[in-house]
Formats: sequence, structure tokens, C-alpha cells
Amino acid sequence: MTQPKLRFACGLYDRVIPLYSGEVKPEGIDFEFIGNDNPREIFDKMGARQEYDAAEMSSSEFVAGTSAGTSPFVAIPAFMSRVFRHGFITVNRNAGINSPRDLEGRRVGVALYTMTAAVFIRGLLQNEYGVDLSTIRWVQGAIEKAGSHGNPTVPPLVKKINIENNTSGKSLSEMLSSGEIDALAGATMPEGFGTDPNIVRLFPDFPAVEKDYYRRTRIFPIMHLVAIRKAVYEKHPEVAASLYRALCESKRLALQKMGYTGALRSMLPWLPAHLEEQQAVMGRDPWPYGIEPNRATLNALTLYLHQQGITDKMMPVDSLFVPVPAGS
Repeated sequence: MTQPKLRFACGLYDRVIPLYSGEVKPEGIDFEFIGNDNPREIFDKMGARQEYDAAEMSSSEFVAGTSAGTSPFVAIPAFMSRVFRHGFITVNRNAGINSPRDLEGRRVGVALYTMTAAVFIRGLLQNEYGVDLSTIRWVQGAIEKAGSHGNPTVPPLVKKINIENNTSGKSLSEMLSSGEIDALAGATMPEGFGTDPNIVRLFPDFPAVEKDYYRRTRIFPIMHLVAIRKAVYEKHPEVAASLYRALCESKRLALQKMGYTGALRSMLPWLPAHLEEQQAVMGRDPWPYGIEPNRATLNALTLYLHQQGITDKMMPVDSLFVPVPAGS
């Protein structure tokens, strides 16, 4: 019997290298891994034209589309990208912003209001620090160039938000440096950080803040999940479980290899110390797949999307994913 074809697009993260190299193979699938380290490009191609059978996908875009009933995808709970976000809030040193509440009433840059990084940043500002998001004027545009950031496929916002598109002819990084915006909620650090003394972090000691946040909330923000075209899943439902098992095994091998410190796996001189600290805070697997070990994070994501006017209801977490085998 002919195996179903599955073209899978994803960044070449350490956790998928065994799958990319062929060391791990999804059972019963004619599998093609398309590596692309530009996630926005993957999202836009997948969202607009469904160019792949499966791909890493923006968590917020997937949940928003699913909530609106417009998503052409199903998802499996394998999480290709996760990033704590306290360290990605930068401010102009001269703006007088010394605490999160000082962001109220300010102009804050954001690549895309609906992008997952911005959703988690606003969520922690509102729910951890009591920031009134309705007072903030969001300036939307690319971080390092003039104009927009990608072409996302997302439903319209369900409530009015104070958003303006950046038409200044400058990048948001340049606007932060000049003081034309007061702060930036980014997925990446602005270009001027480290060279322009006017650009500083809101949370200078962000690793300590993020560790405390995780210990208290168990939230490790999920940026990207794995989406499968509904048409593919409905015709070959077995591909979801097969791909999930392969992603789990690929991650297991990556963790095992990273943990071997006879020859350092990454260009991090103090990798052994990082691994020991990571295990003390997050346990043996800091990057679990599956719903249950990620329920706190997924609940936070669905809550924040609803609070911020991106979905008209708080989606039940279990409704977001198709059934897959146990294990992470």
C-alpha cells in the first residue's frame, strides 16, 4: 500500500535535527523535511496557501483561526519554539519607565499585535503586574526595517484595540532609539541593543525574574506548535500520531546528546552549569510535549488571546489538538 506523503516545514532546531537527518523516521509516512529558519515565512506560506502538509505554526494564529472556525488545520501538541519573554521588553532609557506600570499611556512598538510573543508579553504585563493594556498605544511594524512584519492570516480582532501601523519610514528599532516610541515588545532584541545606551531592558535581571515566574506559574511560553492540513488529516488520520511519535523521539535524542558533556554539543562554554541549573528549576525534560504537562501554559495562552481581543471566547485547551499517543 502506498504511504501517505507528508511535506513538513520547520526550523532546524536541535530538537528536530534527528528527524531532519533521517536518524528518526516517522512510521508509515513518505516524509520530506523542509528546513527553513525563517518562521514568519513558513507561517505565511502555510496560512495563505497551505504550501505544506504539516509545519510549525504560530500558536496564536492557530488558536485564533480555530476559535473563529476558519482554520484549515488541526494541531498536535509538539512545541517547536518556546521562549520566556520578560527579557524581550525594551525601553528608551529617557522615557521614565522604571516598572511595568510605567508603560501605561505610552506608545509601545510591536511587530504584530497578534503574534504569540506579543500575546505572552501583554499577558504577563496584565496578569502579573496589573498593567492596564487599554491605555497603551500599540505601534505595529517590522523591528529592523520600515514597513510591516510578514503577511499573517488571522481573523479580525473581536474588540477595538488602539493600534497604529508604523508609516514613519523608520524601523521600530530606530523609533525606540530616537524616543518616537517609548518601549518595544519584541520577539527579538532591537538592533540597537548593546550599542545604543538609550535602549535598555525593562527587566535587567530577566533570568532571575523568569525563573521565579516559572516556579510560581509553571508557564514556559509556547510560541510554535505543529499544524497539519485538515484535508491531509481527514484522509490519513494516522499521520498525526506518527509525526508526533517521531517528534518526541527526535527531542529525546536531542536532549540526550545535549546532556553528553564529554564534547560540548553547543558553543556554550558553561553548558554543563546551564544544564544543571536548568534541571534544578525545570526537571529532566524542560521542553515537554503533550497537553497535560503544558496545561498551565496553554491555559494562559487561551486566556490572554481572549483578554486581548484576539478570540471571542477562551478556547478549551483539549479542543485544540487531535488525539496522539501518550508520552513526551
